[in-house]
Amino acid sequence: MFAPKGLGYDRGSTIFSPDGRLFQVEYAIEAVKRGTTAIGIKTHQGCILVVQKRLHTTLIEKEMVKKIFAIDDHIAVAIAGLTADARILVNQARLQAQIHQMTYGEQITVENLTHRLADVKQMYTQHAGVRPFGVSLLIAGVDELGGVRLFMTEPSGSYWGYRAAAIGSGAPTIIEELETTYVKEAETIQAGSHVALKALEKVSDDELDPDMIEIAIIPLESRKLNYFKPKDIIDLLNEL
Repeated sequence: MFAPKGLGYDRGSTIFSPDGRLFQVEYAIEAVKRGTTAIGIKTHQGCILVVQKRLHTTLIEKEMVKKIFAIDDHIAVAIAGLTADARILVNQARLQAQIHQMTYGEQITVENLTHRLADVKQMYTQHAGVRPFGVSLLIAGVDELGGVRLFMTEPSGSYWGYRAAAIGSGAPTIIEELETTYVKEAETIQAGSHVALKALEKVSDDELDPDMIEIAIIPLESRKLNYFKPKDIIDLLNEL
């Protein structure tokens, strides 16, 4: 006889429920929670991004599954959530980085880029006929103004700076682990990589597979993005 409470308030991203919630944004956040686990760590030597990839079938070529994307020489993004949505935001980030370079003759700062991406995400929560991006981003990099930086953005368009952060399905457990190990161990890039892999191990059902882990670092000294090769990842796992 009576309609369920909240009926209709989740049919558009521009409609607030009586208690001030945007259900479409909350649904997008749930999509992120189902995504692959990504970890970002800041150290005195630079920043690290670590992602555990997931295959829906063994027929997929592993090297085609990408979860860390280069934005500029000094900035990279790790994703959790809908990869197709992330691809649009990555393209937008690359465009904004190039526009800034051509306009001002200097590389965009990590915070400036994060702010612009967050603005795009927020816009998709405020207009009819669109839905929020179902993806969270870890944006890491090194710039002249801020040094080593790490930010996380949510589907709502909110963003924060972090010393260490995690997104995706294993985020709650990993954040708990990082809160106890980050300060004590993550002084160098190598130590930060160890912290990330140890945390990732806690949410993995099996032993970590080097072919299913993606690691990228941006050292403070060079400010150049580097991807770990499979051999480098195997060496790190052996060290653990």
